Amino acid sequence: VQLQASGGGLVQPGDSLRLSCVVSGRTFSTSVGWFRQAPGMERSFVGASHRSGGGIFLADSVKGRFTISRDNARNTVYLQMNSLRPEDTAVYYCAAGNTVIQSNVASQTAYAYWGLGTQVTVSS
Repeated sequence: VQLQASGGGLVQPGDSLRLSCVVSGRTFSTSVGWFRQAPGMERSFVGASHRSGGGIFLADSVKGRFTISRDNARNTVYLQMNSLRPEDTAVYYCAAGNTVIQSNVASQTAYAYWGLGTQVTVSS
């Protein structure tokens, strides 16, 4: 399974961005998660799409601002980010796993496959 994240960039506070994660390989019926890592910080969970339409999970810090959707025909999962804040600045990674369940959806160890990440910078 290979993942390619894209869509990052430099935006101003309050702007929106949509990140894309294209999943290729054996199957798209995996759970896909989004994580982010800010400079000097550990990588943290942002949200996940559990299997094919199995549910969406979001970190409390992004609820109400970020949404996740998936296009099964395009093997793509999207992270729509609205009302961006400077503290959202990070490298965003998408990851995929076949053993993700509700209790471990926010755990990096539940995801066996990782993309390279895309930089999101929110600054005025």
